[in-house]
Amino acid sequence: MERIWDKFLTERDKAVFAASGYGARGGFGKRPALLIIDVNWAFCSEGPEPILETITRWRNSCGEDAWQAMPYLKALISKARGRGIPVIYTTGIRREDNWDSGSWSWKNNRSSEDRTRPSNLDGNEIVSDIVPAPQDLVIYKQKPSGFFGTNMASYLTLLGCDSVIVTGTTTSGCVRATVLDAFSLNYRVAVAEEACFDRSQASHAINLCDMNAKYADVIKTDEILAFFETIEKDSFNLPRGSRIEVPKLSPVLETA
Repeated sequence: MERIWDKFLTERDKAVFAASGYGARGGFGKRPALLIIDVNWAFCSEGPEPILETITRWRNSCGEDAWQAMPYLKALISKARGRGIPVIYTTGIRREDNWDSGSWSWKNNRSSEDRTRPSNLDGNEIVSDIVPAPQDLVIYKQKPSGFFGTNMASYLTLLGCDSVIVTGTTTSGCVRATVLDAFSLNYRVAVAEEACFDRSQASHAINLCDMNAKYADVIKTDEILAFFETIEKDSFNLPRGSRIEVPKLSPVLETA
């Protein structure tokens, strides 16, 4: 089966992967959570416009690739909710003065723009197409990984999860960082190939390749949807009622 990253690999690379033993199938866990990483306005912009247009307004925009992933995200979220599988979102949070941006400001010469909004939208708000439901969890973070400095691991423990299905953006940044931390914590990890996106198409493909080689199973969304059907319905103790909102401190998430 041809993979999205094959066209970027040299013949030597392909031979090394074939001989090294990497890329074996790790397999699903028994109690998964679906992670939606940073699918907010700052990364998706207002709609499926070409990236070189949207990036003039939203410096972190992934352009039309974000919206190509949206139907797959919707399908996964809908199926997970229907089975009572935990859905956990991440997004960013900053002080209004951006002091806590810290090391993010070192590698992007447009980081000062994070103090202003390119539109009336809050860049950290999850896009309306996949808005969190009351039973979903939202993790607010300041660095790439959904685990770093957050309650992610303790929530997964509370839910009794042994595995995560990772989606969102950017594949080479916050998705990869979250995958590596999940792997390091001994969760079984799968990545939904079509439900991830990046502003760089080459980085997207190569990082999927590398994650699939060492840290996660990068698989098609249809296979994950079929797997969700095998999970006993409503077997997780999910939150009930209204979700507690965290105060919004800054409009735009830093680069992923």
